[in-house]
Amino acid sequence: MKIPKHVSIIMDGNGRWAKALGKPRTYGHKVGAENLVQLVEDADEIGIKYLTVYAFSTENWNRPDMEVKTLMRLFRKYLKICYQKAMKNHSRIRLIGDFSKLDSELQEMIRVLEHDTKDFEGINFTIALNYGSRDEMLRGMKKMLADCKEGRLNGEDLDEELFSSYLDTSDIPDPDLMIRTSGEERLSNWMMWQHAYSEFYFTDTAWPDFHKEELLEAVKAYTLRDRRYGKVSSGEEPNV
Repeated sequence: MKIPKHVSIIMDGNGRWAKALGKPRTYGHKVGAENLVQLVEDADEIGIKYLTVYAFSTENWNRPDMEVKTLMRLFRKYLKICYQKAMKNHSRIRLIGDFSKLDSELQEMIRVLEHDTKDFEGINFTIALNYGSRDEMLRGMKKMLADCKEGRLNGEDLDEELFSSYLDTSDIPDPDLMIRTSGEERLSNWMMWQHAYSEFYFTDTAWPDFHKEELLEAVKAYTLRDRRYGKVSSGEEPNV
Protein backbone atom coordinates (compact mmCIF):
# COMPACT_ATOMS: atom_id res chain seq x y z
CA MET A 1 0.00 0.00 0.00
CA LYS A 2 1.27 3.46 -0.93
CA ILE A 3 1.67 5.27 2.39
CA PRO A 4 1.55 9.09 2.38
CA LYS A 5 4.80 10.48 3.75
CA HIS A 6 3.11 13.46 5.43
CA VAL A 7 -0.46 13.53 6.75
CA SER A 8 -2.10 16.64 8.18
CA ILE A 9 -5.31 16.57 10.19
CA ILE A 10 -7.96 19.11 11.14
CA MET A 11 -9.23 17.53 14.36
CA ASP A 12 -12.83 18.72 14.23
CA GLY A 13 -15.97 17.78 16.14
CA ASN A 14 -14.92 17.50 19.79
CA GLY A 15 -17.63 19.86 21.01
CA ARG A 16 -20.45 18.41 18.90
CA TRP A 17 -19.42 14.88 19.88
CA ALA A 18 -19.62 15.78 23.58
CA LYS A 19 -22.95 17.59 23.16
CA ALA A 20 -24.46 14.49 21.53
CA LEU A 21 -23.53 12.59 24.70
CA GLY A 22 -25.00 15.25 26.95
CA LYS A 23 -21.53 16.30 28.09
CA PRO A 24 -19.84 19.74 28.12
CA ARG A 25 -17.64 20.73 25.18
CA THR A 26 -14.58 20.55 27.41
CA TYR A 27 -15.18 16.82 27.86
CA GLY A 28 -14.93 16.41 24.11
CA HIS A 29 -11.61 18.25 24.05
CA LYS A 30 -10.25 15.99 26.79
CA VAL A 31 -11.23 12.79 24.97
CA GLY A 32 -9.97 14.27 21.70
CA ALA A 33 -6.56 14.94 23.27
CA GLU A 34 -6.38 11.38 24.57
CA ASN A 35 -7.24 10.10 21.10
CA LEU A 36 -4.46 12.18 19.55
CA VAL A 37 -1.80 10.68 21.82
CA GLN A 38 -2.80 7.21 20.65
CA LEU A 39 -3.15 8.18 16.99
CA VAL A 40 0.45 9.44 16.85
CA GLU A 41 1.59 5.93 17.74
CA ASP A 42 -0.87 4.44 15.23
CA ALA A 43 0.44 6.69 12.46
CA ASP A 44 4.00 5.65 13.30
CA GLU A 45 3.03 1.97 13.12
CA ILE A 46 1.35 2.48 9.72
CA GLY A 47 4.54 4.03 8.36
CA ILE A 48 3.59 7.70 8.16
CA LYS A 49 6.77 9.75 8.57
CA TYR A 50 5.23 13.17 9.29
CA LEU A 51 2.00 13.93 11.15
CA THR A 52 0.80 17.51 11.58
CA VAL A 53 -2.35 18.45 13.50
CA TYR A 54 -4.37 21.65 13.83
CA ALA A 55 -4.75 21.96 17.60
CA PHE A 56 -5.65 25.64 18.18
CA SER A 57 -6.19 28.33 15.57
CA THR A 58 -5.65 32.08 15.78
CA GLU A 59 -9.46 32.38 15.64
CA ASN A 60 -10.04 30.03 18.56
CA TRP A 61 -9.33 32.84 21.03
CA ASN A 62 -12.86 34.03 20.19
CA ARG A 63 -14.39 31.01 21.92
CA PRO A 64 -15.85 31.34 25.45
CA ASP A 65 -13.18 32.25 27.99
CA MET A 66 -13.75 29.12 30.09
CA GLU A 67 -13.31 26.89 27.03
CA VAL A 68 -10.05 28.63 26.07
CA LYS A 69 -8.69 28.27 29.61
CA THR A 70 -9.60 24.59 29.61
CA LEU A 71 -7.85 24.09 26.27
CA MET A 72 -4.68 25.75 27.58
CA ARG A 73 -4.70 23.46 30.63
CA LEU A 74 -5.13 20.47 28.33
CA PHE A 75 -2.21 21.62 26.18
CA ARG A 76 0.06 21.75 29.22
CA LYS A 77 -1.08 18.33 30.43
CA TYR A 78 -0.86 16.56 27.09
CA LEU A 79 2.38 18.19 25.99
CA LYS A 80 3.92 16.55 29.06
CA ILE A 81 2.43 13.21 28.00
CA CYS A 82 3.67 13.74 24.44
CA TYR A 83 7.13 14.44 25.84
CA GLN A 84 7.13 11.18 27.78
CA LYS A 85 5.92 9.25 24.72
CA ALA A 86 8.52 10.93 22.50
CA MET A 87 11.37 10.01 24.83
CA LYS A 88 10.16 6.40 24.81
CA ASN A 89 9.43 6.11 21.07
CA HIS A 90 12.14 8.49 19.82
CA SER A 91 9.64 10.64 17.94
CA ARG A 92 10.47 14.23 17.08
CA ILE A 93 8.01 16.91 18.14
CA ARG A 94 7.69 20.40 16.72
CA LEU A 95 5.18 23.16 17.33
CA ILE A 96 4.22 25.82 14.80
CA GLY A 97 2.27 29.05 15.14
CA ASP A 98 2.59 32.41 16.84
CA PHE A 99 3.68 31.70 20.40
CA SER A 100 3.70 35.35 21.49
CA LYS A 101 0.16 35.09 22.92
CA LEU A 102 0.98 31.98 24.95
CA ASP A 103 2.03 32.29 28.59
CA SER A 104 5.70 31.93 29.53
CA GLU A 105 5.22 28.47 31.07
CA LEU A 106 3.75 27.07 27.86
CA GLN A 107 6.45 28.73 25.75
CA GLU A 108 9.16 27.13 27.91
CA MET A 109 7.49 23.73 27.60
CA ILE A 110 7.55 24.11 23.82
CA ARG A 111 11.23 25.09 23.85
CA VAL A 112 12.23 22.07 25.96
CA LEU A 113 10.05 19.67 23.97
CA GLU A 114 11.54 20.73 20.65
CA HIS A 115 15.11 20.82 21.95
CA ASP A 116 15.06 17.42 23.63
CA THR A 117 13.51 15.59 20.66
CA LYS A 118 15.26 17.36 17.76
CA ASP A 119 17.66 14.47 17.04
CA PHE A 120 15.10 11.66 17.25
CA GLU A 121 14.43 9.74 14.04
CA GLY A 122 10.95 8.34 14.69
CA ILE A 123 7.76 9.95 13.42
CA ASN A 124 7.91 13.74 13.05
CA PHE A 125 4.90 15.03 14.98
CA THR A 126 4.00 18.70 14.52
CA ILE A 127 1.35 20.51 16.58
CA ALA A 128 -0.10 23.78 15.30
CA LEU A 129 -0.83 26.00 18.30
CA ASN A 130 -2.20 29.53 17.84
CA TYR A 131 -1.76 28.94 14.14
CA GLY A 132 -3.45 30.49 11.12
CA SER A 133 -2.20 30.19 7.56
CA ARG A 134 -2.73 33.87 6.74
CA ASP A 135 -0.94 34.84 9.94
CA GLU A 136 1.93 32.46 9.10
CA MET A 137 2.34 33.96 5.63
CA LEU A 138 2.22 37.52 6.98
CA ARG A 139 4.87 36.70 9.59
CA GLY A 140 6.99 35.12 6.88
CA MET A 141 6.63 38.16 4.63
CA LYS A 142 7.64 40.48 7.47
CA LYS A 143 10.79 38.42 8.09
CA MET A 144 11.59 38.51 4.38
CA LEU A 145 11.12 42.29 4.22
CA ALA A 146 13.37 42.71 7.26
CA ASP A 147 16.07 40.61 5.59
CA CYS A 148 15.75 42.67 2.40
CA LYS A 149 16.04 45.89 4.38
CA GLU A 150 19.16 44.63 6.19
CA GLY A 151 20.74 43.51 2.92
CA ARG A 152 20.63 39.81 3.74
CA LEU A 153 18.20 39.08 0.90
CA ASN A 154 17.74 40.31 -2.65
CA GLY A 155 14.07 40.61 -3.51
CA GLU A 156 14.82 39.54 -7.08
CA ASP A 157 15.74 36.09 -5.75
CA LEU A 158 12.22 35.45 -4.45
CA ASP A 159 10.68 32.19 -5.64
CA GLU A 160 8.41 29.50 -4.15
CA GLU A 161 11.28 27.65 -2.48
CA LEU A 162 12.66 30.81 -0.87
CA PHE A 163 9.23 31.92 0.36
CA SER A 164 8.59 28.45 1.81
CA SER A 165 11.81 28.76 3.81
CA TYR A 166 10.26 31.67 5.75
CA LEU A 167 7.21 29.69 6.83
CA ASP A 168 6.77 27.77 10.08
CA THR A 169 6.98 24.49 8.16
CA SER A 170 10.28 25.30 6.42
CA ASP A 171 11.99 22.07 7.49
CA ILE A 172 9.18 19.59 6.79
CA PRO A 173 7.72 18.46 3.44
CA ASP A 174 4.30 19.58 2.23
CA PRO A 175 1.44 17.26 3.23
CA ASP A 176 0.50 14.47 0.84
CA LEU A 177 -2.86 13.90 2.51
CA MET A 178 -5.10 16.28 4.47
CA ILE A 179 -7.81 14.74 6.65
CA ARG A 180 -10.70 16.66 8.20
CA THR A 181 -13.07 14.98 10.61
CA SER A 182 -16.70 15.65 11.57
CA GLY A 183 -18.21 16.42 8.16
CA GLU A 184 -16.94 19.91 7.38
CA GLU A 185 -15.31 20.29 3.95
CA ARG A 186 -13.10 23.37 4.03
CA LEU A 187 -9.52 24.30 4.94
CA SER A 188 -10.37 26.87 7.63
CA ASN A 189 -7.09 28.80 7.30
CA TRP A 190 -5.05 25.59 7.60
CA MET A 191 -1.66 25.47 5.82
CA MET A 192 -3.06 26.95 2.61
CA TRP A 193 0.34 27.34 0.95
CA GLN A 194 1.49 23.85 1.90
CA HIS A 195 -1.70 22.08 0.77
CA ALA A 196 -1.44 23.26 -2.85
CA TYR A 197 -1.13 19.69 -4.18
CA SER A 198 -2.38 17.64 -1.24
CA GLU A 199 -5.14 15.06 -1.53
CA PHE A 200 -8.14 15.82 0.72
CA TYR A 201 -10.11 13.26 2.70
CA PHE A 202 -13.28 14.26 4.55
CA THR A 203 -15.12 12.02 7.00
CA ASP A 204 -18.28 12.46 9.08
CA THR A 205 -16.57 10.76 12.02
CA ALA A 206 -15.95 13.19 14.88
CA TRP A 207 -12.37 13.46 16.10
CA PRO A 208 -12.83 11.54 19.40
CA ASP A 209 -14.06 8.55 17.34
CA PHE A 210 -11.35 8.79 14.67
CA HIS A 211 -9.14 5.81 15.48
CA LYS A 212 -6.55 3.70 13.69
CA GLU A 213 -9.19 1.97 11.53
CA GLU A 214 -10.42 5.34 10.23
CA LEU A 215 -6.86 6.48 9.58
CA LEU A 216 -6.24 3.34 7.55
CA GLU A 217 -9.40 4.03 5.52
CA ALA A 218 -8.09 7.51 4.72
CA VAL A 219 -4.72 6.07 3.70
CA LYS A 220 -6.44 3.45 1.50
CA ALA A 221 -8.44 6.21 -0.20
CA TYR A 222 -5.20 8.10 -0.79
CA THR A 223 -3.62 5.08 -2.50
CA LEU A 224 -6.40 5.17 -5.11
CA ARG A 225 -5.74 8.79 -6.04
CA ASP A 226 -3.71 9.74 -9.11
CA ARG A 227 -1.56 12.70 -8.05
CA ARG A 228 -0.87 14.51 -11.32
CA TYR A 229 0.46 17.88 -10.11
CA GLY A 230 -1.15 19.53 -13.14
CA LYS A 231 0.12 16.91 -15.59
CA VAL A 232 -1.81 14.40 -17.69
CA SER A 233 -2.33 10.94 -16.19
CA SER A 234 -0.02 8.21 -17.43
CA GLY A 235 -1.59 6.55 -20.47
CA GLU A 236 -4.06 9.39 -21.02
CA GLU A 237 -3.94 11.27 -24.30
CA PRO A 238 -4.02 15.06 -23.89
CA ASN A 239 -6.87 16.93 -25.59
CA VAL A 240 -5.75 18.78 -28.70
